[in-house]
Amino acid sequence: MLPLERRTKILEVLYKQKKITTNELEQLLGVSACTIRNDLRKLEEDGLVERSHGGAVIPQSIQQNFSFSKRQLINKHEKDIICRKALDFIRNGNCIIIDASSTCLTLAKHLHDFERLMVVTNGIYTALELKDNPNINLILTGGIVRPKSGSLEGLLAKNLINQINADVIFVSAQGFTLEEGLTDFNLHECELKKLMISKAKKVVALLDYLKIDRNSSASFARATQVDVIITDAKAPQSCIEKYRQAGIEVVICE
Repeated sequence: MLPLERRTKILEVLYKQKKITTNELEQLLGVSACTIRNDLRKLEEDGLVERSHGGAVIPQSIQQNFSFSKRQLINKHEKDIICRKALDFIRNGNCIIIDASSTCLTLAKHLHDFERLMVVTNGIYTALELKDNPNINLILTGGIVRPKSGSLEGLLAKNLINQINADVIFVSAQGFTLEEGLTDFNLHECELKKLMISKAKKVVALLDYLKIDRNSSASFARATQVDVIITDAKAPQSCIEKYRQAGIEVVICE
């Protein structure tokens, strides 16, 4: 396993567990304690982890301020297969809304084969990805730019969004539970997501396994508002069954 692959795996585990020991990482990755210490040192230099005695942690404050580019490294394979499956919910001529998440940026990279689409987004990087495609009518919502995220937030875009009638909205989140619905940590971005969701006929949540049955600080959609969840095969089966029993369509990507 290459160093970048190892460090990405370490981040994935920490993002889920919040902390891990060096011994656990040795067993998980099959490398020496010296190699693990070097990996943790590099991740700490990059501002992604804090080393503790015998391991490492990711405090909530650090999780909430991951730069957009660093968040893109988390579960890249899972995001890709989830977004490929999401294409099944798009038809030529549709108006779709895409949020500013790193997952939905991955979706944007797969939209270039459609002949006619209107795409509304609050994602700066998503807009840059799509801006030169002559088959896509691109609308950027406007709003306040949040450092490190590449997103536009706040309700300055309210008048524009209220004129949109979208066929489907694709969103990601920090977590989803039946009790709290879709949640994220930025209240101002959540307010914009609420508004965008209200303007779409179908809500499709793109959630890798680390986001299943997790909560964050602010809710932007009730579970009853979510029509479809697309996730990967690592998602807990017990959660999948629970969501399906609640009436949510859950699509598993292999």
